[in-house]
Amino acid sequence: MPSRKFADGEVVRGRWPGSSLYYEVEILSHDSTSQLYTVKYKDGTELELKENDIKPLTSFRQRKGGSTSSSPSRRRGSRSRSRSRSPGRPPKNARRSASASHQANIKEARREVEVKLTPLILKPFGNSISRYNGEPEHTERNDVPHKNTQEKFSLSQESSYISTQYSLRPRREEVKLKEIDSKEEKFIAKELAVRTFEVTPIRAKDLEFGGVPGVFLIMFGLPVFLFLLLLICKQKDPSLLNFPPPLPALYELWETRVFGVYLLWFLIQVLFYLLPIGKVVEGTPLIDGRRLKYRLNGFYAFILTSAVIGASLFQGVEFHYVYSHFLQFAVGATVFCVVLSVYLYMRSLKAPRNDLSPASSGNAVYDFFIGRELNPRIGTFDLKYFCELRPGLIGWVVINLVMLLAEMKIQDRAIPSLAMILVNSFQLLYVVDALWNEEALLTTMDIIHDGFGFMLAFGDLVWVPFIYSFQAFYLVSHPNEVSWPMASLIIVLKLCGYVIFRGANSQKNAFRKNPSDPKLAHLKTIHTSTGKNLLVSGWWGFVRHPNYLGDLIMALAWSLPCGFNHILPYFYVIYFTMLLVHREARDEYHCKKKYGVAWEKYCQRVPYRIFPYIY
Repeated sequence: MPSRKFADGEVVRGRWPGSSLYYEVEILSHDSTSQLYTVKYKDGTELELKENDIKPLTSFRQRKGGSTSSSPSRRRGSRSRSRSRSPGRPPKNARRSASASHQANIKEARREVEVKLTPLILKPFGNSISRYNGEPEHTERNDVPHKNTQEKFSLSQESSYISTQYSLRPRREEVKLKEIDSKEEKFIAKELAVRTFEVTPIRAKDLEFGGVPGVFLIMFGLPVFLFLLLLICKQKDPSLLNFPPPLPALYELWETRVFGVYLLWFLIQVLFYLLPIGKVVEGTPLIDGRRLKYRLNGFYAFILTSAVIGASLFQGVEFHYVYSHFLQFAVGATVFCVVLSVYLYMRSLKAPRNDLSPASSGNAVYDFFIGRELNPRIGTFDLKYFCELRPGLIGWVVINLVMLLAEMKIQDRAIPSLAMILVNSFQLLYVVDALWNEEALLTTMDIIHDGFGFMLAFGDLVWVPFIYSFQAFYLVSHPNEVSWPMASLIIVLKLCGYVIFRGANSQKNAFRKNPSDPKLAHLKTIHTSTGKNLLVSGWWGFVRHPNYLGDLIMALAWSLPCGFNHILPYFYVIYFTMLLVHREARDEYHCKKKYGVAWEKYCQRVPYRIFPYIY
């Protein structure tokens, strides 16, 4: 195996592909198979270069003058200049030939502009089951905010070196050559700025969720799994030994009136979203430098929804209808999700290239699932941002209330059971926390990286309201009496999880907004080659993912009120543990790739991933 010439972390000069320009780069890694070096430029751009395209700093010497010639007649201080032809000076036609050759090189450079460029963003977690996690699904959990994942690349003339042979061109030709080089730099910069997205396609091996076969199975398997889970839960004995449950006739799964009620709910939330209340903030920069504006009124929408629900109860509206048609509502939401996904994909075919998601691959099936357009909007109405927190998350609280009322009616109770009260209270706190900290959503990978397709649509509109309310749905048919001592322990567990969850996310958000805040002066950091810092103290010095730890503790507290008679109410804990472990592994991969040596140092300082004392 050939030995490598440059070590990781070494600062060298790397040739920009398609040109003769060399820039200062840092060696990140070396692939012994392909013999390619992964290097990082000063602006954060990562490329893979061959060894002969990399030179040590000592091999470059800054020219003292503007001339490339060392002819005595050109040296600084020489007052006279011979107009006769020097024996060493080539004839005019030769100079023209050299100029023409350089022009040809520029054209060749233009054809070679399509370089292999690593995106500056981290794919985080596109999970098929979207869930608010404080600042969920964001790989860059504890670093300083960045401008955008596809920043325009600007070539610094001061740090560039031109590798040229000894030349005796006249100064007029030098001026022309400099102009040509300047045009070449500007062209490459312009091409890269415009085509950054175009030159960063996702390779087949980089596709998430098992690629095309995996997302195909997810799109068909998840809805079926959801319906079977709801059917099992309604049985008298919801044991897995009774799987599969009796299946209803197909015509029983659809009811037009139910679908109409669901559409009404969706439109009410759209109306609340469009109200001119709440502050307007800007999101992260897009590929073209634009910042989209978002109105933060999710909490106000929740208050208005509560008022509408309260008025409906006062008027005697029968909410038991939702419980008795729960499966039909799930089917209606799924149908709406599929129709919405088809619309999103069709409109994305006409979207400008700069509006497409970095996660899109060019494959129709995969892009239908992951989402092709990054921020689909109808005027100022942002479809993805709206669906992230409004219909599903607020709907989750409404469904929990429906289950509480259904328990009282079916079990003939004057007041809800303590178990039902605990579940409703815990999950209400979680939703209110998400809506109150709505601005944190704008830095998540759902917003800045993943497109809006079936994955987020199904997760936001179906999975969240119908699976996250599963504990309350279970308690309606399978009551469990919880003693006050046990309830006290569960409450303490929930509060511990919430303190870790909220403390970690708040610390991260504050550090992102203002790393120099005096309140954060006690926190220790590790500087990275990207110019950002990694927190290695506070909550983020305890474990690498303290927000995940808090989330899992809260998830367990949600399930404990259901007792231990069946494993079914613990499905959410099991699923969520697998989800976060998978997410954590992907975070580790992307962070190691982006931060290199700095991430290795961070892992040495903070060895535990999610759980303390578990590597």
